Amino acid sequence: MARCTAPVMGHRSAAAAANCPACGGRYGRSRSYGGYGSSYGSSASTPYSPMSNSSGRTTGGSGRRTTKPRWSGSSSAAWYTPEQVLALTPIRENVESLAVSQPDLRDVFLCHAWDDRQGSAKELHDLLEARGVRVWFSEKDLGLGVPMMRAIDKGLVNSRVGIVLVTPAMLRRLPAEGVADKKLSALLRRERLVPVVHGTTYEELEHVSLLLASRAGLSTAEEPMAEVAAKIAELVAT
Repeated sequence: MARCTAPVMGHRSAAAAANCPACGGRYGRSRSYGGYGSSYGSSASTPYSPMSNSSGRTTGGSGRRTTKPRWSGSSSAAWYTPEQVLALTPIRENVESLAVSQPDLRDVFLCHAWDDRQGSAKELHDLLEARGVRVWFSEKDLGLGVPMMRAIDKGLVNSRVGIVLVTPAMLRRLPAEGVADKKLSALLRRERLVPVVHGTTYEELEHVSLLLASRAGLSTAEEPMAEVAAKIAELVAT
């Protein structure tokens, strides 16, 4: 019997799902992360609709469908892959719940490597704040010398969504921080953590953390940082 490659390879793209001998491109809503069994069930309703041209065909880069999630306004210029919608839908549901139960939380906690604080992390921070997103950012909110995983915990306690900016600097730092898969699994199970891959690849991330690499997220290899920020802003808007 063919085995699903998601626990090792992830189904973070249409190509990865299509290459899975078990799923064969029929990327379902149930996911598992690194053998820890975290998943969310199927829904009777589809959380997105395809964008169609006048001929009725769906459109998108490299033949992939582009979609609109329910939280994206009709006037929004952002379009999503089905994989992005599936990954972000449970996070959006948490945002909506927390907006009611804890309205004073920040919108986003930005986790980044120290070396990126004046570069890509600041760029993403500034793009988000320009869109009205309240960002928990270490340069403003955290003292020097605090371990990264403690910073993640503290940031998530005070924010609705955690964004992990995965860069070459982050890949170097993760092993030094001693981040255990069990710890990361707990964070992922909260459905409040989104990886943003920048300047590197999911393949490189797999060498450091298979668990984090298995989580579909956003990548600046597929769209500019400004579009990534636009999608995050829509995700956390209440």
